[in-house]
Amino acid sequence: MRVGPYERHRELLQQTVRAVTAGECWAPFTRVGPDGTNAGMRSARTAEKVFGSLLGRAFELGQPGELGRVCTESSPYGIAMDIGYPRCDPAVLVAAAGRAMAGWRAAGPYQRAEVAVEMLRRLNTRSHELALAVHHTTGRSLAAAFRAAGPPAQDRALEVVARAFAESERVPADLHWESPRRSKEPLAVAGTCSLAPRGVSLLVGCPEHPTWNGWPGLFASLVTGNPVIVAPHPRSVLPLAITVRIARQVLAEAGHDPDLVTLAVAPPGEPLRQRLATDPAVRIVDFTGPARFADWLEQHARQAAVFAHRTGLNTVVVDSTEDYRALVRGLALSLCLCSGTVRTTPQNILVPSAGIATDEGHKTLRDLGADLGEAVDRLLGHPARVARLLGAIVDDEVRAGLTRAARHGAVVHASGTLHHPGRPGADLRSPLLVRLGARDEQVYTREWPGPVSFLVGTDSTSHSLEIFRRTVGRHGALFAAVHSTDPLVLAATEAAALDAGVHLVENLADDLPADPSSAAPEPPGGGAHFVTGRFRVVRSRGRLAPAERPPVRAPEELVGA
Repeated sequence: MRVGPYERHRELLQQTVRAVTAGECWAPFTRVGPDGTNAGMRSARTAEKVFGSLLGRAFELGQPGELGRVCTESSPYGIAMDIGYPRCDPAVLVAAAGRAMAGWRAAGPYQRAEVAVEMLRRLNTRSHELALAVHHTTGRSLAAAFRAAGPPAQDRALEVVARAFAESERVPADLHWESPRRSKEPLAVAGTCSLAPRGVSLLVGCPEHPTWNGWPGLFASLVTGNPVIVAPHPRSVLPLAITVRIARQVLAEAGHDPDLVTLAVAPPGEPLRQRLATDPAVRIVDFTGPARFADWLEQHARQAAVFAHRTGLNTVVVDSTEDYRALVRGLALSLCLCSGTVRTTPQNILVPSAGIATDEGHKTLRDLGADLGEAVDRLLGHPARVARLLGAIVDDEVRAGLTRAARHGAVVHASGTLHHPGRPGADLRSPLLVRLGARDEQVYTREWPGPVSFLVGTDSTSHSLEIFRRTVGRHGALFAAVHSTDPLVLAATEAAALDAGVHLVENLADDLPADPSSAAPEPPGGGAHFVTGRFRVVRSRGRLAPAERPPVRAPEELVGA
């Protein structure tokens, strides 16, 4: 009989499976009470105290192979973090994960899923603390950080838990069949099917979305029986370190080896993540981020199943619109959110050079650029709105990119420094918008970090779709969008998005997924393969003794069954 310490989560798990199977919206963590928080969630004031208690101290995890301590983070909002994370021998972490796997595999999908739900429940109680961790390591505004590490991200991870559990349960445990034999009675055969996890899983964290992009791979691997080594980006360790601490606590309380989840941290410049990704014992690698590192993983981590989701070239195709003001307002908002540092803002806006048809008459490419610039200035005209929309710039790569990008074309909207009302030391930048021609492909096919976008004039909408299909198909993207009143253009864009393998948003001017919480709900990699690629089905079979054979039923019994 199946027994586990968190069977109280069974109903929540089953509800989520039913919702995922039916394609329904189900967000239990996002549902809030009258005070604006979930039941059991720590208050924002308590979270600030807890967060403050982490600063300037060693972050204890009790992991094997510890060699010392390493501090890698600095807050773009001016507070001193100085958190000392355990620096562990990567070979020891891999070996410990491998030893822990047998017991975790034997626990079965029910217990693994229930333990995963308990981890998410505890993460939910720490939502404000996690938001502060994301805020001070990624530079995102506090509201955006809460969406990326709070209930919306937890609901996204819960959906992955349900998908992984459902796919695991789809494997039949017992098999019976008859094998025909020439001139003899059929041979009765019995067999079993077992789910065999691939092995040690590596989560390579990204600096912009450590929890939003990290949790799906973490929980998909755990529920399918694989231990996970979490290797955050040195610039953004704390959100995933808190996740690892909670996971290890839950595992230990449930009677499992806490080394099923460990943290691997190294100073900037040390190739720890590359070393782990190419370790022969690492059989799964998860990564969401720039195409350059995703390509490296696929080329070098040949021993592993690599789930790499490229941020790439988010693209908007503009053909025509029946609500021009909403289109301009939505594009301006998407350019401003988080100062483009989350790599989900649109980089390339493809528009016919001859202009577009709108409800306000014909608009030229220059008209659209000027109106976008004015809309951005209106959005950022109030200090409180600046703090809510923009994020703080975290490194010199973004600053240098803003300078370089402005040299490549006509600047439609210059990037300027803005003041944060509560954090005078924060470096906030408004978006840079540069007008290019379609021939400038060497410029707009690069991934530009930070608030850099290009208004690209094309020969026609057909030319825009050709560029979209080719560039996104080659470099990847998190999303694409199209604005058109022509059903044929919409159908052609859908076909191009399918060819490029990218999610598409159609005519939703005010809902561009520049913030990840409004982006597509599927886990990176999408679909069943994101889960089933993490395990194999192993069969065993043998001859069924006569006494064990199922009774032969008469035809009338079969009819009445």
